Amino acid sequence: MDDSVEQKSKSQVKREMLALQALGEQLVDLSPNQIRKTEMPQDLREAVLFAKTLKKSEALRRQMQYIGTLMRDADPEPIRKAVAKISRGRWQDIQLFQELEQWRKGLIDGNDEFLGDIVNHFPDADRKRLRRLALNARKGRDGNKSPQAARALFRYLRELSKT
Repeated sequence: MDDSVEQKSKSQVKREMLALQALGEQLVDLSPNQIRKTEMPQDLREAVLFAKTLKKSEALRRQMQYIGTLMRDADPEPIRKAVAKISRGRWQDIQLFQELEQWRKGLIDGNDEFLGDIVNHFPDADRKRLRRLALNARKGRDGNKSPQAARALFRYLRELSKT
């Protein structure tokens, strides 16, 4: 037997199979559109899409094991990279949402520093519109009215962030 080829222990093989199955579970968590855009063998794609149709049950558990088996034959690196890229995108979306929410709250509370930050961050921002939306949202909050004006302010901030 050749000593240059390293034998993997049973534990190492099991860890690798569990890691592939976990990667398969991450694939199942993606949207169907993201799954279609991810580079993978067709039979794996079909198995992942089918798993999305199953409810939490024994059938789903078996399907996940099957996906783990299919993952052994696939090159996991492009799949890992695609899942990581999608996760980073989600993280950035969450951070942006939190920042917009913070700006909205600051504007509604009457903090002019937030107005300056927004105008510095988004040069196309309309100061007057921001002030008007913030004032309407403040009136709505103080008058215990529906948060419609606050939502309008948030929509405008989100619109600015997309430009």
